[in-house]
Amino acid sequence: MCTASPPAVTTYRELRASGFSRSKITEGLADGSLISPRRGVYERVGVCADIKTAAAHGGWVACVSAAQHLGLWVAEHGDGLHVGLRAHGRAFSHPECSCVAHWSDPDDDERSAFGVPSVRVVLRQILRCQGLEAFFVALESALRRRTLSKTDLEWVRRSTNADAREAIAFARSDADSGLESLLRWRLRRRGLSVRTQQSITSVGRVDFVIGERLIVEVDGAPNHDGESHRHKDLVRDANAAAWGFVTLRFDYALVVHDWETVELAILGLVDRGLHLA
Repeated sequence: MCTASPPAVTTYRELRASGFSRSKITEGLADGSLISPRRGVYERVGVCADIKTAAAHGGWVACVSAAQHLGLWVAEHGDGLHVGLRAHGRAFSHPECSCVAHWSDPDDDERSAFGVPSVRVVLRQILRCQGLEAFFVALESALRRRTLSKTDLEWVRRSTNADAREAIAFARSDADSGLESLLRWRLRRRGLSVRTQQSITSVGRVDFVIGERLIVEVDGAPNHDGESHRHKDLVRDANAAAWGFVTLRFDYALVVHDWETVELAILGLVDRGLHLA
């Protein structure tokens, strides 16, 4: 995630409104502190690559690309840079373009010409572009980070659809990672008792307890790579077994790219009743 401000892309009008005189703009172009990639558009030195690319395309970062800039958790999506464009604007060709266009709605938030949209607008874009699951994961990430106000959440309810409103009702603010959100969302139709962030004697806090005795941990690579972390996980699992628990542990690749294996492992233990006391 990179920072768009104070270095930013701006229009001539916005630059003048911020206090830059014509002579100051000319000086900035001369000394290299400002760059003009095309007429009426100016880049301050240090602007990050994504925002610079979006501006070259004629817009601003949007959807999952904007979510990453806002610090929200998103899974790998394999798309190019997602770029927002004005409803009656135009896209510009530029080298190695793989941008995904999002044409803005009339009720999108007011912001600077090339500024990152608000969380609520980004969530609606994700719903339309990436689908309900990606929307839910980003939503829980926003709730966890407290970047979505009650007013914003109500706006999302009004501005989306019935499926999104069901996802909002199911969402929580205590998901520790997007992997946890994914697992809860994908298990929701199975009729299981799934409790999150539970404290277990001699083990500590675990990600999930299904039923009474099945612990499920989802491990993001940054937190569980290396021998020391692996050893700690094994100690936790052994202590859990001593207290009558069964532990399943999955990493990012399994949850995101091989969900069938994850689900079969969980349901296999559930079908044998190993989640019950």
